[in-house]
Amino acid sequence: MAVAAAGGGGGGRAQRSGWLEVLVRERWHKVLANLGGEALVLSGEERPDGAAHNGLGGDGTACRGAEGGGGPAAVRTAFTDPPEQVPEAISNKKRCVKVLKQEMGGLGISIKGGKENKMPILISKIFKGLAADQTQALYVGDAILAVNGTDLRDATHDEAVQALKRAGKEVLLEVKYMREATPYVKKGSPVSEIGWETPPPESPRLGCASAEPAAQLSLSIHRDRKTIPLKMCYVTRNLTVPDPENRIIEVHSPDAKHTVVLRSKDSATAQAWFNAIHSSVNELIPRVIAEVRDQLGKTGIAGSREIRHLGWLAEKVPGDNEKHWKPVLVVLTEKDLLIYESMPRIKEAWFSPVHTYPLLATRLVHSGPGKGSPKSGVDLSFATRTGTRQGIETHLFRTETSRDLSLWTRSVVQGCHNSAELITEITTSCTYKSQECRLTIHYEHGFSLTTEPQDGAFSKIIAQYPYEKLKMSSDDGIRMLYLDFGEKDGEIQLDLHSCPKPIVFIIHSFLSAKITRLGLVA
Repeated sequence: MAVAAAGGGGGGRAQRSGWLEVLVRERWHKVLANLGGEALVLSGEERPDGAAHNGLGGDGTACRGAEGGGGPAAVRTAFTDPPEQVPEAISNKKRCVKVLKQEMGGLGISIKGGKENKMPILISKIFKGLAADQTQALYVGDAILAVNGTDLRDATHDEAVQALKRAGKEVLLEVKYMREATPYVKKGSPVSEIGWETPPPESPRLGCASAEPAAQLSLSIHRDRKTIPLKMCYVTRNLTVPDPENRIIEVHSPDAKHTVVLRSKDSATAQAWFNAIHSSVNELIPRVIAEVRDQLGKTGIAGSREIRHLGWLAEKVPGDNEKHWKPVLVVLTEKDLLIYESMPRIKEAWFSPVHTYPLLATRLVHSGPGKGSPKSGVDLSFATRTGTRQGIETHLFRTETSRDLSLWTRSVVQGCHNSAELITEITTSCTYKSQECRLTIHYEHGFSLTTEPQDGAFSKIIAQYPYEKLKMSSDDGIRMLYLDFGEKDGEIQLDLHSCPKPIVFIIHSFLSAKITRLGLVA
């Protein structure tokens, strides 16, 4: 069922609304979800069919009538009507109250409890201006003992809902105020137990010390509503929760500490919700990049000057760990690929990524899905390999959509090429025919081998070769680099004194960038 957004900080008109289930304490609970431009709002509101767990309207239209009344003041709860305001004279005494059900708004109450919860049927909300409120004789915390003579003292929650629905226009309620039940009424719906970041994850102001007073007031009144700011959330599927029916969506917080797990009625609806939330998150990324740029100023990020692209990916965990994938924040700068475990909250955290890989020594080695992929999303992955002094480091990443896959792979490849044009030249020491030398690889001019300068003298050129003369390159994976330029002396053997993989990958990046620039590849 689609409904209008019920406020709550979405920042704009809801893009999508409807009923979902949220996983709280290993149980699924019905919630009303409203997706706005910058936030997802989950409300433990009443379902018209009375099927949600705890906190349901005795009549389906009560919720709609009250929410139209203008926010927190339109609902009486245990927070707005505390027990001390209830007359002592009515405590633990049976009362009969006649309520005339309205066409628009019904009884205007919400109930909690039931036999399955080992609690009586309790009025948890009274919507102002509707039928129950107009009696001025009902209170939040009243136990409903009977409806038109039908005993509810041993009723389940659903049985009570049905009894209230069948009661007709004139409803006689036998009630008794139970002051000791107030904590249960005050508890709020399961939505109130959803953990999330405080303050909201706004980059670069992620380290804000306190929430705004207005936000605190809203939280105290709406214990059954959770607003999830979408900026830098990770929206994914099939990551941490088994989903054999393909109905689950996961929303991970920017600090990687909280996860909201949502379930839809079927696979198609789940995919529609995922697409909507995922799109909202993606639309916020350019703003995040601009804010981080302003936050970092001239200091840049981990040795780089600017962020070209960032976002969440799932990374394959090496080995046979049961948790096969983990969320990682990946940042592409003008010259590096950076990996973080969470969105940095403070400026200094940007300078300490978990991994830093030079794009010049990195290559894209795999991208899916293949043409024969049996199922959408099965192989939305790509892999990178980086030559390091410890050898080759490989990372396998998974995206959420084919569009994401295209964007990330294109960004990595273009990043490698742009880095080649930016850096232009690299030099490393080596040994050639028992002589200490320097190997220089230039983006434009190719290879040159020179002697190490001695006693202030200029170095001497031993050999120079353009790229087009390189027939083959290889290495032993330990310290030797072999370059075959087709000369009469055969291949050049260079001892690099450390793992040759970084140089091998840099040669590949220079060649790939030059070929792409010449338009020799699509």
